[in-house]
Amino acid sequence: MDVLLEIAEAVNRTQNLNELYQAIHASLGKILNVNNFFIAIHHPEQDAISFPYYVDEYDKNIHIIKEFSKTASLTGKVIKAGKPLLFQKQDILEHARSIDMDTIGTLSHIWLGAPLKIGSRVTGAVAVQSYTSDTCYTGEDLDILDLVARHIALALERKEFSDALQDQGQILEKILETSPVGIALVENRAFKWVNHEMVKLFGYHGKNDFKNQSVKMIYPTTEAFAEAGKNIYDHFPPTNKMEIDLLLMRKDNSTFPGHVKLSSADPQNPVACLIATFSDITERNRAEQEKGEKEKLQGVLEMAGAVCHELNQPLQTLLGHSELITMEQDPDSQIAKDMHTIQSNIARISQITRRLAGITKYKTMEYPGNLKIVDIWESSDTP
Repeated sequence: MDVLLEIAEAVNRTQNLNELYQAIHASLGKILNVNNFFIAIHHPEQDAISFPYYVDEYDKNIHIIKEFSKTASLTGKVIKAGKPLLFQKQDILEHARSIDMDTIGTLSHIWLGAPLKIGSRVTGAVAVQSYTSDTCYTGEDLDILDLVARHIALALERKEFSDALQDQGQILEKILETSPVGIALVENRAFKWVNHEMVKLFGYHGKNDFKNQSVKMIYPTTEAFAEAGKNIYDHFPPTNKMEIDLLLMRKDNSTFPGHVKLSSADPQNPVACLIATFSDITERNRAEQEKGEKEKLQGVLEMAGAVCHELNQPLQTLLGHSELITMEQDPDSQIAKDMHTIQSNIARISQITRRLAGITKYKTMEYPGNLKIVDIWESSDTP
């Protein structure tokens, strides 16, 4: 039936449920009189029926019927019965009298209703009615309405699920857009989606600059791109998660150290589709370097303090004995000259210990043997 095909196609064609309702109404109008037509959704936990789509020649849109089990609602009767029902005017009046309640809305001459049914679960009903003719519909029309209603139920469920996924996707995208790190979806080493922070981090103008572009654009050289790919593809762990530090490049060709976290979206082929986050770790590296230098400086200070402490006493002893020996010798004698040499070197060692005691920063100098030693002259503020 063409009408059923149109309803199925409308699920993908329409933008929202209201558009879908209108499309269903238009399609059904090709085979039935739908001048008075509505779709009702059942809310069993609230004992209520809502009407997301309602077209009527006489009555205004009824948004909701609360405590419908206590009313003469024909829609409620169809939902409870779980099957299509046809009511003539006299049937409607007798139904109302049987439960001692008034009819709802303008009294129609004929009313057809079919449940929105998926399997054995009834989610609502669809109905048409005529206020002018009791021969407007037949039992065959009721069968048609029932068949269409089943397809409508499936179409509504699909559309609601699709809309819910779309809403969740929009919410998730908003969350990702507020992230302080760059986030990208990468398929086969090409960007498929990035957030705004990614654009900002790499200095581009907009997201379209990344779309379907090779990730090679963020590496400073072809060699760096190849090496990173080899490390990732050859060593991607079975946990489907990986972290790696890389040198990355901005649009203006400036580089920065980056920390990349990778998570696979495809367990069967982990590296085919990756969710990646990118962070500039320049400040982190600087902080770690400063921390390392402070730790080294602390080690130098502790060593310098120990050296000064251990040297000062024997130096004072040497100086005292050399002065006593000098006093007992002829000033021009060789011994006196040797004592002056000793005293001069003691003074130099004392200057070195003062330098050690005055170290305030960590600096090194090259030393024979391909070594580096602490440069006490540049590391100390003591004159």
